[in-house]
Amino acid sequence: MFIPLRHENMEGRRWPVISIALVLINLVAFLATHGQIDNQNPKDGEVRAHVLLLAAMHPELSMPPNVQAFVTNFQKKHPGTWKEVQNPNRDVADGWDARVRLMEDQTALQQEMDSLAEQFANAQQNSLLEQYAFVPAHPKAISYLTANFLHGGWLHLIGNMWFLWLAGAILEDTWGRVIYPIVYLVAGAAALQFHAWSNPESIVPTLGASGAVAALMGAFLVRFPKTKIEVAVVLGLRSLSNLALGKGIRFKAAAYWLLPLWLLMEIFSGAIFGTYSGVAHWAHFGGFAFGALVALGLRHSGLEHKANAAIEAKVSWTADPAIVQGTELMNQGKVDEAIAVLQKYVATKPDAVDAYFLLQQLYWRKNDVPTYLETSIKLCQLHLKAQDKEAALQDYQEYMNAGGNRMPAAVWLELCRIFEGQQNYDRAVTEYDHLAQTYPTERQSILALLSAGRLSLKQLNRPSDALRFYNAAKTSRVPHLDWENNIQAGIQAAEKAAGVAVRPA
Repeated sequence: MFIPLRHENMEGRRWPVISIALVLINLVAFLATHGQIDNQNPKDGEVRAHVLLLAAMHPELSMPPNVQAFVTNFQKKHPGTWKEVQNPNRDVADGWDARVRLMEDQTALQQEMDSLAEQFANAQQNSLLEQYAFVPAHPKAISYLTANFLHGGWLHLIGNMWFLWLAGAILEDTWGRVIYPIVYLVAGAAALQFHAWSNPESIVPTLGASGAVAALMGAFLVRFPKTKIEVAVVLGLRSLSNLALGKGIRFKAAAYWLLPLWLLMEIFSGAIFGTYSGVAHWAHFGGFAFGALVALGLRHSGLEHKANAAIEAKVSWTADPAIVQGTELMNQGKVDEAIAVLQKYVATKPDAVDAYFLLQQLYWRKNDVPTYLETSIKLCQLHLKAQDKEAALQDYQEYMNAGGNRMPAAVWLELCRIFEGQQNYDRAVTEYDHLAQTYPTERQSILALLSAGRLSLKQLNRPSDALRFYNAAKTSRVPHLDWENNIQAGIQAAEKAAGVAVRPA
């Protein structure tokens, strides 16, 4: 199983308030309804089962139209099961079944059927699923909306909401806060209608946001086909637990082949398993196709462009005039003028992340690599100060890609600790080692060597590497009397572990 974790366009220009609201509405609806649904389902299921058993044993009994339609539909969908139910020698299902089998009086049997029919009607009238989920055989107008906000369990809810967040937040940033929710709600209704066309006689309630979410995935494919999506491979409970710990198999793939692969799996499942899988595969297909077509329509009609212009106007209006001026000059190709404006701005506001981000791009365009590297270091420092760890790591990666190899020791040590906090122990040890070799006379080098030794010994099971790091700390030119006990304890533990590792079996 593949689980998408993130993609390259996770950061938008504004807070995705509509996507957040949709997630919260789904969560509140689930908390308000799942208990009642769980209580109603067993009772409703028992009534339905008794109706089928009695109708199979005594087909001569009269039934109201709604019950007759239910029985006829079951016969068509499950002929094998119906044949088994009709067998007089089958096992007794429950106490009610045992009692009814002993009844021979037709009047009493008809009364029993009338009683079940009344219970069946009451269940239909009072059931949340019957009222608000989508039933293809007799859909209610309100269910085209409400079914998209009901879910059958926590995993169903979490899965849909995660996919909504991944695809929806960036589409909200692209389409705006008016078009986006309209598309989402209409797509949900369209997906349900496609499900009804593919299962016109089904009386099984359909619920969940997956049709609307599939539409967002289709739109994402059209709008961001080359965006790389990071995916985790889950092969069982062990790999799922590794995923929770930040480990496991991961890879990145472009949307243009990952999302069509998912769609082909849905088509295959819908064609092979149909309604027997318990998943509305054709609703997913219909939603995906609808979302892709809408995305194409919005793009070519000019509506998306107008929405984007409105967003840019609002974002620019809230930005500092110097940032706006610098951006405009950069877009006009006036690199030196833009740099002058922004340098003057950061002289008065040295923590302006936006200004340094623009300066970084400008120095790159100017091919001024040394100043680009200095600006990348400053940007990394600002992101660390703001506790934006992912942005800081991105700054560091860009710094190295441009040829940088001497990040300031204090900043570098913080980045190493971020890698360690992410449980990326191999990368953390490599960075600690590089830091210690680059700054052998700085105090941070001792901390880096001790950290590298600890991770090599306790996390990576590489005692020989741990011993090398601890010995390097012991012979360091940096005064380290206050760490001497830690160094000696590390050397002893590494020597002991190395001895165990090489002992013959």
